[in-house]
Amino acid sequence: MAKQKFSLSANPTFKAPVKIGVPGGDPVDVEFTFKHRSKDAMKQFITEMKGKEDVDLIKDIASGWELDDAFDTESLEKLNQNYPGAALGIWQVYVTELQGARAKN
Repeated sequence: MAKQKFSLSANPTFKAPVKIGVPGGDPVDVEFTFKHRSKDAMKQFITEMKGKEDVDLIKDIASGWELDDAFDTESLEKLNQNYPGAALGIWQVYVTELQGARAKN
């Protein structure tokens, strides 16, 4: 595997797996495409996110996923209804990835 070259200019998006808990089963990894934010942009985003619904928050931090279902409001609402912990897991992975603190496997 080629070593990733570091750049001071961050990519506008990045991909990361999110573990979605499945009732009665093992968690499943779903790869999300997230939107990068600078430190200042993230501070502003956090102050503006208060009161936002989970679906709107997810749409603000991600632009896609590896599922066959469309990445749209209807699908995100279905995700949140069927897997209530998903939004928190998505948020946690997003923040962790932005901080560069992903645990090594």
